[in-house]
Amino acid sequence: MRYAILEPVLSKIGVILRQAPGEEVPMVLQFPWYDFMLLVAATVLIAAGGYVINDYFDIKTDLINKGTVIVGTKIPRRIAMMWHNVFNITGISVGFYISWKAGYVWLGALFFVVSGLLYFYSASYKRQFLIGNLVVAILTAMVPLLVVVYEWPALYKYYIVNALTLPDINIVLYWVGGFAFFAFLTTLTREIIKDIEDFEGDIAYGRNTVPIVIGVLSAKIVSVILVIITITLLYLTWYFFINDTITLIYLSVAIVLPLLYIIYQVIISSNRKQLHKASSIMKVVMLTGILYSVVVKVILTWNLF
Repeated sequence: MRYAILEPVLSKIGVILRQAPGEEVPMVLQFPWYDFMLLVAATVLIAAGGYVINDYFDIKTDLINKGTVIVGTKIPRRIAMMWHNVFNITGISVGFYISWKAGYVWLGALFFVVSGLLYFYSASYKRQFLIGNLVVAILTAMVPLLVVVYEWPALYKYYIVNALTLPDINIVLYWVGGFAFFAFLTTLTREIIKDIEDFEGDIAYGRNTVPIVIGVLSAKIVSVILVIITITLLYLTWYFFINDTITLIYLSVAIVLPLLYIIYQVIISSNRKQLHKASSIMKVVMLTGILYSVVVKVILTWNLF
């Protein structure tokens, strides 16, 4: 998001600096790269802590659904909990540090809240109808938005002082917001497909996941509808806001075709293997969705639009 979206999009926005009032120059990133690396590290650490605690609470259901577990076999439970604490304490500390460096120390509370949500997701929310799915989807969507959250104040601080007029940079938020919403929809869809896949283990331990509450068939219909909504929004976004040939080809081949195959796989699925395949392909779609940012950078850098 930083180097493939923010940087090239900002480079297309001209600004007149006070020290050179007769010359328009492109906007550039202002949040220091080393602080950005710390932001990435804090995000990864919090996510790692979330994965550890998820495995910690899922030992019994994973034995039914997957047949193997890591926590409790290869890694003792107390060691897993220790790593969970280490990852979270370090991630939260780094989050507060970069927030302080950015001049908004209260933003560090975001990392604390996310850490808590991931814990309660594993301990409680994922056992409740839809709540766990929505929590994971929202937290995933927050990842690209973090880049804007920390870059925006730095841009404002610099250009409010050094530019004759502060240009409108809302387009940056629209671009990253599009990726965030794509992440939300695809994650939510994959979470529901995974719940269908894990139906046996979840029902054995009294979880109220989507397929258990509304039935497997209804859960399949919901996941298919979400995929259709995603495809529709992709083409609507292209038609009204982007409208270039390269994007159309990329969306159709790298994102929409796999999504159509996921619909087919979910509809015909009669066992865990087929559902697992659909879930895995959704991971690929999420990756190709992220990689569209590289396509955007190429288009903007070489003026191919």
